[in-house]
Amino acid sequence: MITKAIIPVAGWGTRRLPITKIIEKSMLPVGNRPLVDYSVQELVKAGVKDIYFVISNVEPCQVREFYKDNLALNQYLIERGKEDKLEKAKTLPDDVKVHYVSQDPSSKYGTAVPIALAVEEFSINEPVLVFMGDDFIWNPDGESAASALIKASDGKHSAILGVEIPKENVEKYGVLSVKDGNLTGVVEKPTPKDAPSNLINVSKYIMTPDLLKKIVEYVKNNNFGPTDQEYMVTDPIDDYIKNGGIIKVAPTSGEYLDGGSVEGWLHANNVVCG
Repeated sequence: MITKAIIPVAGWGTRRLPITKIIEKSMLPVGNRPLVDYSVQELVKAGVKDIYFVISNVEPCQVREFYKDNLALNQYLIERGKEDKLEKAKTLPDDVKVHYVSQDPSSKYGTAVPIALAVEEFSINEPVLVFMGDDFIWNPDGESAASALIKASDGKHSAILGVEIPKENVEKYGVLSVKDGNLTGVVEKPTPKDAPSNLINVSKYIMTPDLLKKIVEYVKNNNFGPTDQEYMVTDPIDDYIKNGGIIKVAPTSGEYLDGGSVEGWLHANNVVCG
């Protein structure tokens, strides 16, 4: 059973300025919840007991504040006879532990960096779910993204989520190349004619210790400057596959909702609240 999850939520959210001057991107509201909480609640339902947030080294951290008890609020609700609201004010079950590690926004940049940071900081040496903090999969009447990944992994292999979209829309995404249920590569922004499938990469994974080790080595052994390439997690993933590593593909028909752009965030609110 997979009981650990890494969720990167660091970064300035520059595409969403000026609102991200005061609200962290992962905390932008979709309905009555912040973006990141849709993934958190899904992971908890799938059996995750330890959540490792990679946060910015800027205080106060709104993610940290959201996932701890607000004692003043609780006391207010009790004094006003609103005990029925206490459950809504509690964001996590008592048996789920939350851990934090800070990432310096001026240091190495890219999707591989927070994963490597969490693995080293907490000595993670078991399969772990990795979900980014500013998007989620909406599938209220079907299988969750976490459940699909766990099923595909079967407790043995790394896995990647593939979201089904119409093939004519693939040009904006990394598209999964799949053979016999295994990932053979990610093709970035292909034309519909050249796309190997209609499954897009939305950066939701199960990563086994051998893949995590490769990601840590990739970040440690490269020294890209601030204007050079990003430390993209797809680079060590490609290397892992080329060297015989197996990554299972978990398809989902759930809808990918992304809060990184104004249009995506508005659409997410319309879907969830509609």
